[in-house]
Amino acid sequence: MDLISNLALGFSTAASPANLAFCLIGVLLGTLIGVLPGIGATATIAMLLPITFQLEPVSSLIMLAGIYYGAQYGGSTTAILINMPGESSSAVTAIDGYQMARKGRAGAALSIAALGSFFAGTVSTFLVAIFAIPLTAIALKFGAAEYFSLMVVGLVSSIALAHGSIVKALAMVALGLLLGLVGTDIYTGTPRFTLGIREYADGLNFVAVAVGVFGIAEILRNLEGEKTRTLVMAKVSGLWPTKDDFKRMAAPVLRGTVIGSALGILPGGGAILAAFASYTVEKRVSDHPEEFGHGAIAGVAGPESANNAGAQTSFIPLLTLGIPANPVMALMVGAMIIQGIVPGPNVATEQPTLFWGIIASMWIGNLMLVVLNLPLIGLWVKLLTVPYYVLFPIIMAFCSIGVYSVNSNVYDLYAVALFGLGGYLLVKLRCEPAPLLLGFVLGPLLEENLRRAMILSRGDPSTFVTRPISAILLAIALAVLVVVFLPSVKKKREEVFQEED
Repeated sequence: MDLISNLALGFSTAASPANLAFCLIGVLLGTLIGVLPGIGATATIAMLLPITFQLEPVSSLIMLAGIYYGAQYGGSTTAILINMPGESSSAVTAIDGYQMARKGRAGAALSIAALGSFFAGTVSTFLVAIFAIPLTAIALKFGAAEYFSLMVVGLVSSIALAHGSIVKALAMVALGLLLGLVGTDIYTGTPRFTLGIREYADGLNFVAVAVGVFGIAEILRNLEGEKTRTLVMAKVSGLWPTKDDFKRMAAPVLRGTVIGSALGILPGGGAILAAFASYTVEKRVSDHPEEFGHGAIAGVAGPESANNAGAQTSFIPLLTLGIPANPVMALMVGAMIIQGIVPGPNVATEQPTLFWGIIASMWIGNLMLVVLNLPLIGLWVKLLTVPYYVLFPIIMAFCSIGVYSVNSNVYDLYAVALFGLGGYLLVKLRCEPAPLLLGFVLGPLLEENLRRAMILSRGDPSTFVTRPISAILLAIALAVLVVVFLPSVKKKREEVFQEED
């Protein structure tokens, strides 16, 4: 009964006219960003963070969440129509979706992707609602030592699931942790790494760092390697799948939903990993594996269901533990902190309207995406013809105005430019910036809980291994590190991410 009453509270919150409007804006923006290759949900949410300061916390987080899972839908459109994934998690969809489009079945591929995503989103939203309260109750028993160990697990997992070299990912986490130390010491009040600049006494501006590393760096990368977009067809028809299509997509959608729901919780990039895992599973269980790569329906239905389910369940560690599972969730943590909300298990009890409103908005947003996306396919197709050199000046101006409006501080613009160039350099060095952002967000929390645990234990570091939950979490983190360095796992990991590239 508690679950029903909580969901009723959530739907009454999410269904208010204002929140419905922001949910609609979010999913439309997310779809638009997913359709336009090369921008991405992470960069977009980073750019839009300044706008959310003027909104109510519930409305702003509902809109940001809508952008995230809307981008999962939009990414499949470009993957199918022009063989250019709008989102990393849609890279697998391009393999068979584009081949279906070349055979004149673009409409069926798009609707299979949309319907599979809707089913997966519905199931995973229900899972978020079911597991939210039990996990929150467990998290309320955590002390400083347990939170420190949990964050270590999150950072280690982000290293394991990052693209490219594990050593580079480890270096990115370390750099993010160091950037998080800039500011005033929380216990002594001593300025650290501020270079004598008073404006940095409160630390680096989260929005400036995020916009620079993801937004500006992404623009520079796209300007360097812009590709000519060739549409398979100017007009998409035959949107509704046939009866045979429904039969062939049912099992892959179910399997993809299960895989995505499980892997989406993992820190680092669960939704991306889920899409690849789903494709691998479908190819192995199929009676006709030779069809994969040539327009197999299961190759579209499974991965699309998996990536959307993964996007939804990545909210579980955010809402229950305050731990981000991926860069987008790290931005959501930043948005909550800026709104004066402390992420963690207390959100469910102290702000139930916010907590359950976000969960309910996920289902509403997924319904909006199905109802709106298929009729608007013609509009998305036209947008694919817009040259990137027309878009990037508008995006950069929007970024600069937004960042400056937060604190009216010119140093934030310098920081955006600096981190933009730094982010571009990281891309050229094939370093994944996602672990850097996770380290930057979790760094202050990691330090605070480490020092608090040491104070409570009177300086005894054994407190992290003598407390059972903390010891188990640290053992998990160590096991993950050992596993990813095993030769067989390392080779398989390189194959997966090489295929994505």
